[in-house]
Amino acid sequence: MRPLLTMLAALAAVLTLAPAQEVQAHGLVFEKWVRDTFFAGYRPVSYTQRWDIPATENKDHGAIPVNPRVARLGTAVDLGDALRQYEIDEPFMLIIGFWQQDGGVKRMVNIIAPEISPELWRKLWGPVTYADLLKLDAIIKDTGPAIEETRRRALQMKNAPPFTEAIIQVNPKIDDQGQRRLQCSIRFRDVFQYLAPGADPKPPEHPTLFGVEYPGPIAPKPPELKKP
Repeated sequence: MRPLLTMLAALAAVLTLAPAQEVQAHGLVFEKWVRDTFFAGYRPVSYTQRWDIPATENKDHGAIPVNPRVARLGTAVDLGDALRQYEIDEPFMLIIGFWQQDGGVKRMVNIIAPEISPELWRKLWGPVTYADLLKLDAIIKDTGPAIEETRRRALQMKNAPPFTEAIIQVNPKIDDQGQRRLQCSIRFRDVFQYLAPGADPKPPEHPTLFGVEYPGPIAPKPPELKKP
């Protein structure tokens, strides 16, 4: 019961920290555990900063910047804004927690922490250039055409070279509520082929990070509402 109460308390704390960050609750709980357990409880000054955990705050695990991420086991890992990610030109660490649904809760089932060199990062983008991203981003943010036409143009460009030749995938986000962003992700199989080739994609019995076992569910089942 205590791990569950701890997770609930963590959720309540972090939901007040990131009103502008589009991260689901279980992702926030995992990120808070990572920061509290390994990085002295560091809190981002701004959720628009490039690194969730700057190199100066990573004193025990390589002194390189860190970005935690979560993804459902077997699905792509969202990396964030494509232009900002393309601009990365220094070594960094991705801490990725993979979860599965277990009845009414989400449970962390695997955690990896690959260190990524600038050379590998550039390889993952393949032939895509910054100019290519700017062109696609401009299409996405052009409010002149109807939204259906904007989606069609963005998908047409996304589904053609050079984007189809890259390992990192670009993901136009266009909706009726005004969202117009260019995100990027990496497929599950590519995570283990390129980022962490020595890691096992099959969940271990006890998922750990830096030798510390994850303490419990990351998203408890919400309480049922009683019928009036």
